This record gives sequence, C-alpha cells and structure tokens, in this order.
Amino acid sequence: MNRVKAYHDAEFINSKDARALRILAEYLEPKARFEAHGLEDTIVFYGSARTKPDSKYYEASRQLAYRLTQWSKALASGERRFVVTTGGGPGIMEAANRGASEAKGLTAGIGISIPMEQTDNAYITRGLSLHFHYFFMRKFWFAYLAKAMVAFPGGFGTLDELFETLTLVQTKKMRKPMPIILFGTEYWSEVINFEALVRHGTISPEDVNLVYRTDSVDEAFDWLVQQLTEHALGKPGASL
Repeated sequence: MNRVKAYHDAEFINSKDARALRILAEYLEPKARFEAHGLEDTIVFYGSARTKPDSKYYEASRQLAYRLTQWSKALASGERRFVVTTGGGPGIMEAANRGASEAKGLTAGIGISIPMEQTDNAYITRGLSLHFHYFFMRKFWFAYLAKAMVAFPGGFGTLDELFETLTLVQTKKMRKPMPIILFGTEYWSEVINFEALVRHGTISPEDVNLVYRTDSVDEAFDWLVQQLTEHALGKPGASL
C-alpha cells in the first residue's frame, strides 16, 4: 500500500500529470522569495553570457548597474526599489550583478536550466538566485517586476527577451511605462533594422521610439533616472 503523500511523490511531481503544479511552483516560490527580501520592483539587464570581463560592454554594464543601485538606495522612501536583475549567468549578466553588489545593494539572478548548464555568477544576493525550468515563467518574472530594461549586445536569448517586451508594449498588453535602452548603437543598428521594418510597413513609424539607443553610461543613467522618476517612483510594486 502506497502511503506516500502526493506532494512527496517524486515520480508523480515530475510526471506530465503534475505539470500544472510545477508551473504554479515557479510562480509561488519566487514570489515568496521576493516578498521575503522586500523587493518591490526591478531594472532588468539583458545581454550575452559570452561577453568577456575586459570588454567595453562588460564595464559599461557594471558601471550602469552600480550607479542605478546607488541612486535607488538613496531614495527617501528607504524601499528596495529598482533592484538590478539579470539572467544570473556570466558575461553582461555577471557585470550588472557585480556593479549592483559593489554598490552594496540587492541584486537578483533569474536563471534557466538549459543543456549547456550555466552557473550562477558570484555577485547575486544570497537568496535571490532563482532557477526555472519553464522559459515562459522565467520571462513572466522578468516582465512582471520590471520598471525598466537595458539590453546590451546579445544572441538569441537577448533578442527573444527584447522582442517579447517590445511586443507587450506595442500591443499595450503591458500597461505600465517600460523604458527600454539598447546599449551599443553599432551592434543594434546592424542586428535590428527598425527603419527597414517601418519601410516595409510591418511596424509603425512611432514604434521605433519604443527604444532609446546609446553608447554612453552617463546618457543611459540620466535617461533612466528621468523616466523612472516621472513614471515609476510613486508606483511601487510589480505590475503589467
């Protein structure tokens, strides 16, 4: 006679019949962790895991995350706002987590299990390194908590996350303001030809303005602070 409770039955929990429970767990467990840390909302940094520590983009990501974390910590409310969050891996992700950590702020990593397993970088706040099986649940937490997004040069994963956010904003499924920076104008101009999309009639001319393009940490910082101050500062908490 099987006396193992269903939620202790590893065979059942890992079966297709329990898929809904696993999906729900990837909503509830992160939610509990974010609440335990008092994390209100985030600034999400995307970019390639292959970016080397001696590259200009690594250093720019590190500096921008550092400055945004300092600014956030100095807010009069004392709330844990605009926490730098990444995919938790190396490269651009490590740089952003590192900058936030060096500014002595909270910083989160939202990782994913993939065949080429990536390890957590060393700069994520203890207790805020999360691991997901389902890409769509991972991307839900990126989008749900975010009040701004910074995309550095990256590959398929970065493009996937960028275009999902742009689609949500364009279709107004994401109702909150979402400042989006494309950092690295030469890269992004070559990889995504927004003007060609307009010319072919597949996006509207105003859709090009959904992103702010720059190569300057100073410009990125000033623009994000202005946008967050205007649109998000008095609106703590996660929302779509």
